Amino acid sequence: MTQIITPQPGIMDVALYQGGASHIAGQDNALKLSSNENPFGPSPAALKAYETAGRQLHRYPSSDHAELRGAIAEVYALDPARIICGAGSDEIITFLCQAYAGPNTEVIHTEHGFAMYRISALVAGATPVEVCEHERVTDVDAILAACTDKTRLVFLANPNNPTGTMIGLGDIARLADALPPKALLVLDGAYAEYVEGYDGGAALVDSRQNVVMTRTFSKIYGLGGLRIGWGYGPAHVIDVLNRVRGPFNLGNSALAAAEAAVRDVAYVDHCRSENARWRTWLADGLAEIGLPSDVSLANFVLARFSSQQEAEACDTYLQSKGLIVRRVAGYKLPTCLRITVGDESGCRRVVHAVRQFKEG
Repeated sequence: MTQIITPQPGIMDVALYQGGASHIAGQDNALKLSSNENPFGPSPAALKAYETAGRQLHRYPSSDHAELRGAIAEVYALDPARIICGAGSDEIITFLCQAYAGPNTEVIHTEHGFAMYRISALVAGATPVEVCEHERVTDVDAILAACTDKTRLVFLANPNNPTGTMIGLGDIARLADALPPKALLVLDGAYAEYVEGYDGGAALVDSRQNVVMTRTFSKIYGLGGLRIGWGYGPAHVIDVLNRVRGPFNLGNSALAAAEAAVRDVAYVDHCRSENARWRTWLADGLAEIGLPSDVSLANFVLARFSSQQEAEACDTYLQSKGLIVRRVAGYKLPTCLRITVGDESGCRRVVHAVRQFKEG
């Protein structure tokens, strides 16, 4: 008798994640603007800490990440005991689904939300529930209307990827207060550091028992290659997540680099300022040649074309000029291209090339 070995229900419904392209065939010096990376790279302090930590590769890392949690807590004025660290914020999202979702439960995300919400829900055996946005902006009332007694997690990226839009803390508080009793609101703050004066929802976490915040070192900190993220939540949630987390999920070099990066506040401020300046320039430049975008609060601009055909043709043209941007049809935005905000040279190259395409 033939034995049929099958995975858990839901796993085969997962489409393999497609990251932003990194190379163009035949071009050695392509400019990658497809993955929302910091064009300035990591802080010099983070690079130095990484190099120093490399001398201890034979040592196991800390299992409680105490030094990194302490640094995050100091910089952001948080309780270190309620911080958890992971291999990117993706791992924290996975922990949440493992711990709180499962068969016969539902996980809510918005229609243009980060793909990992749906993927992690399916892997946990839960049912992902997609909620419509209003002109690419999160609709709190639509989320609340979608909630049922099976809802366990509501994922909200703020600012959102790939739209760049966000909603205010008042709307988020209203959402948290109206969720079903068994549901957690997860505020994904991957791009929170790009918003001046925004705490990513930390104050809401402190004042409620049903809100969790996730953050990453992959964006403004420029450490995407090391895969470091963190979460902040009520004590009862962090206790549960630490029981799911592997004891050595982050290596010494990653921990050291992240600690130095979060302490280099001046470097982060510089990156935020430069991003804001060139984000505005890029959006204005694209608008002048007929490509509107919503006001972005992140480190990318979502340019809207007249059709999917035009968007794809422009992407192909940009590739011929050595420029890699991101098609987002997979996020139900087939008429758009997401363009990471680069440095001055990168932004000028993009606008010049798009102008050539439009005039061509």
